[in-house]
Amino acid sequence: MKMSWKWMGYVLILTGLLVSLTACGSKQTLQPTDMGSPTMMNKGEAAPEFSLNDLKGNTLELADLQGKKVYVKYWASWCSICLAGLEDLNTLAQQENDFQVITIVTPGYKGEKSSQEFTDWFNKQPYTNLTVLLDERGVWAKEFGVRAYPSSFYIDSDGKLVKSVPGHASNDQINETLKGIL
Repeated sequence: MKMSWKWMGYVLILTGLLVSLTACGSKQTLQPTDMGSPTMMNKGEAAPEFSLNDLKGNTLELADLQGKKVYVKYWASWCSICLAGLEDLNTLAQQENDFQVITIVTPGYKGEKSSQEFTDWFNKQPYTNLTVLLDERGVWAKEFGVRAYPSSFYIDSDGKLVKSVPGHASNDQINETLKGIL
């Protein structure tokens, strides 16, 4: 009987580790009322008017992208699902599209590295086509309502946030969603 209890403990520990490694949710608790339909299109709310610096210190504002559709991906360097999708997103950002690809990380928030540590780490990565903006302490993540990493946000050419989806989005899903947005 001792062996079965010992093995049961190992199984529980292993299960806990696997669950924590396969999910990159943020560290906040969701309330049942927070759970909206992630596939529902929003017809009119303005997207948060962010103004953020990229890794080189250049400022990008949502207003700079007026007239363009924008795909925004919030992600974290500690999120294995996020990291697994960066190569494809880098490819998408390189292609001729009728939309802009933006990625945002949150230094000093939800377990992310500091700005300097993140920049040093990212500059060693092969993703040269990605625009990476730094949302210090998650100021804009709170405005967007980021609940998990990765999260996708789709903004139409009028600056309206029309869709948000937690979790990984493939390039095909991103393209298909943006085709349906003006």
